[in-house]
Amino acid sequence: MHKLWEFTDSLGSFKSAYADKIKSLYLPLCNEAVMSSLSADLHGDLKSGQSSFLFEPVSRIDLASSRASRNFWVYINKNKIWSATGVSKDLKQIKEDKFILEAGLLWQQITRVNKSIGLKAEILSFVPSTGEPVEIMQVRFTNMGSSKIQFTPTAAIPIYARGASNIRDHRHVTSLLQRIILNKYGVISKPTLSFDESGHRSNKDYYFVLGWDESGKAPQYIYPTQDMFCGDVGDLEAPECVLQNKFPLKENIQGKEPMGALRFKDVQLAKGKTRTYILIMGISESNADISRVIRNFKDLKKVQLSLKETRKFWIEKSDSLSFSTGDKEFDNWFRWVGIQPFLRKIFGCSFLPDFDYGKGGRGWRDLWQDCLGLILSGSKDVRRLLINNFSGVRVDGSNATIIGKKQGEFIADRNDICRVWMDHGIWPLLTTELYIEETNDFGILFEKTGYFCDQHTGRSTKINSKFKPSNYKGTILEHLVLENLTQFYNVGAHNHIRLEGADWNDGLDMAKEFGESVAFSCMYAANLKKLAKFLRNSGRQKINLLEEIKVLLKVCNYSDIAAKQSILKDYFARVGDVISGKVISVNCAQLINDLESKADWMFGHIRKTEWLSEGFFNGYYDNKKKRVEGMFGGKVRMMLASQVFAIMSGAAEYWQVKKIISNVEKYLFDRKLGGYHLNTDFGAEKHDLGRAFSFSYGDKENGAIFSHMVVMYAYALYQRGFNKEAQKALDSLYRLSVKDVKSKIYPCLPEYFNLEGRGMYSYLTGSASWFVLTMFKYKK
Repeated sequence: MHKLWEFTDSLGSFKSAYADKIKSLYLPLCNEAVMSSLSADLHGDLKSGQSSFLFEPVSRIDLASSRASRNFWVYINKNKIWSATGVSKDLKQIKEDKFILEAGLLWQQITRVNKSIGLKAEILSFVPSTGEPVEIMQVRFTNMGSSKIQFTPTAAIPIYARGASNIRDHRHVTSLLQRIILNKYGVISKPTLSFDESGHRSNKDYYFVLGWDESGKAPQYIYPTQDMFCGDVGDLEAPECVLQNKFPLKENIQGKEPMGALRFKDVQLAKGKTRTYILIMGISESNADISRVIRNFKDLKKVQLSLKETRKFWIEKSDSLSFSTGDKEFDNWFRWVGIQPFLRKIFGCSFLPDFDYGKGGRGWRDLWQDCLGLILSGSKDVRRLLINNFSGVRVDGSNATIIGKKQGEFIADRNDICRVWMDHGIWPLLTTELYIEETNDFGILFEKTGYFCDQHTGRSTKINSKFKPSNYKGTILEHLVLENLTQFYNVGAHNHIRLEGADWNDGLDMAKEFGESVAFSCMYAANLKKLAKFLRNSGRQKINLLEEIKVLLKVCNYSDIAAKQSILKDYFARVGDVISGKVISVNCAQLINDLESKADWMFGHIRKTEWLSEGFFNGYYDNKKKRVEGMFGGKVRMMLASQVFAIMSGAAEYWQVKKIISNVEKYLFDRKLGGYHLNTDFGAEKHDLGRAFSFSYGDKENGAIFSHMVVMYAYALYQRGFNKEAQKALDSLYRLSVKDVKSKIYPCLPEYFNLEGRGMYSYLTGSASWFVLTMFKYKK
């Protein structure tokens, strides 16, 4: 295969003559109102949230297997019928098409030329940056033949118009809810209900597909249901009304699967002449919004202006985090990496074909790490965002795991399964540290915000139906102290912090009772040091803290596991029902000493107990209280995360870092692919540690080349002065990403690369923010 794509300018734009051959490729299009995914043959979906999909929700496999797509048909005669998007049963004809894709930040245009048909079709797609809840599709035909061509143009876009769960939960029943409205320009559906057996709700959304030609003329005929358009065969790739050139019939259209099939007036095109059509697809809670959309984009010039504004908007976003290294290809690629934090702000960790899980919203860790990029971009909104985010912290030191789009919108868990990730207290402090470094705004530490209150108490070990929401507001510094100080006492049998539901590695989720994370114990020790530094640099003699926190400042024997657990239990009991709201004045010098003594003890304990004779750190204990890493049955078990956080935190001393680097190269570096694996192949499932080891080796959290951890490895090495080794790690991800014959992705930094070197889970990964941070901090 030839090179999959190549850049065409210095703004991240690229072209590809082969994108249509890889059905898993897609581009994200979005604004704050709607989110879209778009493949080279216009498969993908469009939605405003979990409960509102205009098109059928798609996973990665659906991009190849689904017959539902944005299509546009040309009927010349019964022997000459052409899909301008390349989605047709006539595979022979599709193979005759000459294809080219051009794309950029965030727009796509596909061009197909078919000599036997005599036409060129150019289909442009984008979501306007001005916020209208629509995707725009502009279709332009050019007569490439030597004589006049007459044809019938028909847009064909199936409408789903309901929530994601209904793809298999009452699919037919929810079609009965569809109420189709025939508009002059197309089809609108407003279902009667948002169907949910746990509690149906009145539906407020209008779903629509509208279209007109370059002169603003409406379609001549409209086929408002899939039944009417496709016939009994029901095949969207061979619709009866196109193949047989049938007009729509007058029949009942309610309670059926809607269809945005718009047949325009027959066209006669002279040689070299063009004809353009505009299609607007969207979701709105107001009929007035639909009328406004029609006005805004009725004129072809307004569509072109909107495209210009949209391109400018995303280029400016990428400019805020762009880099000039002298390597044009890297700088172009980095533009795509630079917009990934902005994409995550809109999509969360859901709503793209690879991310077929969750229900929207961003996870706690994602929220803070995405702020790294926003801080570096100079966003004026960051201070407010940070303060708002701290409102998701519980007074027991845990936090809401999902953050909604609205200010102050927090959810215990996206799946109503309340879990606690033990690493969540790490990230707010790291992000706040960067913010203060960039702005010198120490004042943010003393801004006040509330706590997230719900029935889950004691780090979600208990349900308290009698809990009372509190109006108490504590300082940001107090929130940070609580998150990190409570964890010092939350230890397991080896006096390391308990793994609980998982840590950064979501796949370590089966050791809730007795698992321990040495890796993140390192980071909590480092955080206690950083808190002491914050206090020292604040210049304050005393600070106010919630009265209940004094329990956590007791003097105790740090080696006494039972005593530490007892202190935490006492604290949980004091804050379980209601927060007193009373504060105490704490001497800063004494608090600094307390935090630093705890951190020093943790570092010493880790160095003493977890440095292995093999020359690296053990990072975990499983649910049988057994050490996870080291030599097992003659095979080395090693995890990259265990080494990264030992290096980053400072737990690993200089000589240990050198040993770790040597062993990472020996055991985790893949010379064939040129990347670093997340772990060695344990060769066994570990139901006493997590689901990760049940995945095929080389995928996801079981030994993939996981971008996030590789970037953090590079960051940690730069931090400790190992620049050459850091550069190698950072370069490895770039080279894997642009080695497109193997990676088979568009320009971006994906979540991971598998054993074939294929990039998986594009665009929505926290590794992008860390890549940007590493570049700005150590390469600028």
